[in-house]
Amino acid sequence: MTNVFTHLMERLDTLLADGATGTNLFQMGLQSGDAPELWNTAEPGKITAHYQSWVDAGSDLFLTNTFGGNAARLKLHDAQNRVRELNRVGAELAREVADKAGREVAVAGSVGPTGEIMEPVGTLSHALAVEMFHEQADALKEGGVDVLWLETISAPEEFRAAAEAFALTDMSWCGTMSFDTAGRTMMGVTSADLVNLVEDLPNPPLAFGANCGTGASDILRTVLGFVAQGSERPIIAKGNAGIPKYVEGHIHYDGTPELMADYAVMARDAGAKIVGGCCGTTPEHLRHMREALDTRPRSDRPTLEQIAEALGPFSSAGDGTGDDAAPERRSRRGRRRG
Repeated sequence: MTNVFTHLMERLDTLLADGATGTNLFQMGLQSGDAPELWNTAEPGKITAHYQSWVDAGSDLFLTNTFGGNAARLKLHDAQNRVRELNRVGAELAREVADKAGREVAVAGSVGPTGEIMEPVGTLSHALAVEMFHEQADALKEGGVDVLWLETISAPEEFRAAAEAFALTDMSWCGTMSFDTAGRTMMGVTSADLVNLVEDLPNPPLAFGANCGTGASDILRTVLGFVAQGSERPIIAKGNAGIPKYVEGHIHYDGTPELMADYAVMARDAGAKIVGGCCGTTPEHLRHMREALDTRPRSDRPTLEQIAEALGPFSSAGDGTGDDAAPERRSRRGRRRG
């Protein structure tokens, strides 16, 4: 048996994912500190329009507005009892948009971190983490997603707990970590560590990779780190649209649509099967990424020097593995990753 996602994976050379959720919902009026997931029921028209923007931009898959839809995160908004409702509705709205697209478009059920620190460093037990992830995953399945999509994870313990929960839900999944601390996750995981973690899981993801982080250059270095481990599992690259800067009271990402088009092609050539954007990535960025992937021929795998030359310098001297060092910081025509 297959579904839209697995069929797209078999049929397409490269899948274009979507861009940012928070960035674009803020443009629609979401206030800082508010839970985006509450809009699934309070502002369904805006969430539908958000989903539709990715389809119109050419995405092959897009994520549901459920990143913070677990009980621990929703408790911050006194909505811990609405996990099933908010996730199910977020998925149902996405399913409606995808089914009307006139082409195959997959719906990925976004599952973010709990926001808690797991034992033994923190207080969140493995069993409770599994329970929370299971509750959310079941609701996303009920809403009709094609695949579960774990993202922005830092701790291997939380990655394992989510994987166990997804097995209980009996759904295929993809998983990404955020490598935002000198090539490592906040909890010290390297690209090599993630490959080993994925391959040791009883129910490994259909695809794995990196999202968010510190910009287009860094995430491509991480992709090269995955490739160096020799894994044949499809790789995901979902990088930010440049570097965040505070401009006139708002966070602005400096990555232009043209830079993100270059990033998309280099991510594909580096070895990524699924390419998308994260924070700061708008439908305009996605349209340029779509055109670049469709019109530019494949090239050799880029070197670190070529990545820095095209997309800007890396944020750290190395990727945390102790292997290849990144090129020195330098500017190119005054542009820093955007």
